[in-house]
Amino acid sequence: MDLLLQQILSGLASGAIYACMALAVVMIYQAIDHLNFAQGEMAMFSTFIAWQLMRWGAPYWAAFVATVALSFVGGIAIERVVFKPLKNAPVLSHVVVFIALYAILNSLAGFIWDFTVKPFPSPFGSAPFMGSHLIGSHQVGMIATTLAILGFLYGFFRFTRVGLAMRAAAANPESARLVGVRVGWMVALGWGMAAAIGAIAGMLIAPVVFLEPNMMLSILLYGFAGAVLGGLNSPGGAVLGGFAVGVVENLAGTYIPVIGGELKLPIALFLIVGVLVVRPNGLFGRLSVQRV
Repeated sequence: MDLLLQQILSGLASGAIYACMALAVVMIYQAIDHLNFAQGEMAMFSTFIAWQLMRWGAPYWAAFVATVALSFVGGIAIERVVFKPLKNAPVLSHVVVFIALYAILNSLAGFIWDFTVKPFPSPFGSAPFMGSHLIGSHQVGMIATTLAILGFLYGFFRFTRVGLAMRAAAANPESARLVGVRVGWMVALGWGMAAAIGAIAGMLIAPVVFLEPNMMLSILLYGFAGAVLGGLNSPGGAVLGGFAVGVVENLAGTYIPVIGGELKLPIALFLIVGVLVVRPNGLFGRLSVQRV
């Protein structure tokens, strides 16, 4: 029973990071209707910026806040400079640019900071949580941070003018323009928020997997799995999907001998394919209807 509870709690901790990545993926998907294949590399690059700031003597929380702010600005800049001119381009053009952005950020991080593995500090410590051997303080911190981000986004999109404008721009751009919403800037804000959420995910996962340019590849795949499972147009569903993926992969790796630790990643890919076949809009996604 202790092993089962430990695996569930550990899966929830891993799922918290997948949920953060799924949130970032959903933010951009709702803005431009495409998946950002460079989301993980954007998060990785932001984490390296935080590491560099701490190497220069900045306290952890000062580096954390500065990195989130820089990532927010960087996300807006990428949308304005790179993707705004591609607004009416074919889907394949967006895919190629996403792949190019992935390669550029990965290579640039390796060029600046090299490909050696670096330790990254945890703001929550590595001790067991309240003396329990079932879950660590950092794992609890990851879960709490993810839930706090989800709560913030819920309040932002439900009770603020900018949040409501972003929802209107994502749901019906033409009607939003007619009532004075600057749709282009709402899309840019979505990119900025996605980049900031990804930066938080990167800084939370780096103490676990250590910091190096390829650290977010598998995390992004898990994030995609969580977003698809929960629904690409449902932020709350994406978070639940991320947590579900974390728990399922942990339990499968522990209790199904043929899977073990080596086949955990294919579990996420199997979930993506399975959900798309059975329920293309995800468990909590809404069916998109367009009038023609």
